[in-house]
Amino acid sequence: MAVEVGAKAPDFTLPDQDRQPVTLSERLVRGPVVLAFFPAAFSRVCTTEMCTFRDSMADLKRVSAAVLGVSVDTFFTLKAWADAQTLNFPLLSDFNKTVIRDYGVFDEDMIGLKGIAKRAVFVIDRSGIVRHREALEDARNEPDYAKVREALARI
Repeated sequence: MAVEVGAKAPDFTLPDQDRQPVTLSERLVRGPVVLAFFPAAFSRVCTTEMCTFRDSMADLKRVSAAVLGVSVDTFFTLKAWADAQTLNFPLLSDFNKTVIRDYGVFDEDMIGLKGIAKRAVFVIDRSGIVRHREALEDARNEPDYAKVREALARI
């Protein structure tokens, strides 16, 4: 079941690329969260997407927003990728595929890759309510960054 706009975002705790636990509800205390699910580290479109979020961090911080990237990659892979791309936000390992199922972005089979995250973005306000959702069926496409900014501006 997909998490829709207006619904309470499922809380979770996942390890980041430095093996530190990150809990969504604790992050929300500081401000809204852009939760960005991506299929695989080191892939072309995922790199473009995460680097776009990295490069817009100053704008996101102006509205007290944080970015959390989530994939089923191991934290070892996420660490190498974050370092290679100088990503300045946590990348979370949903290796057990729990959170991607909870958010309804589990992809059974993406061109032979079994059980990975669809490319999806959720904007979640401080109270844990989803204010924007975009889940892409074609992972070659990037999310609509303007709609993410609009959702954050409305919060």
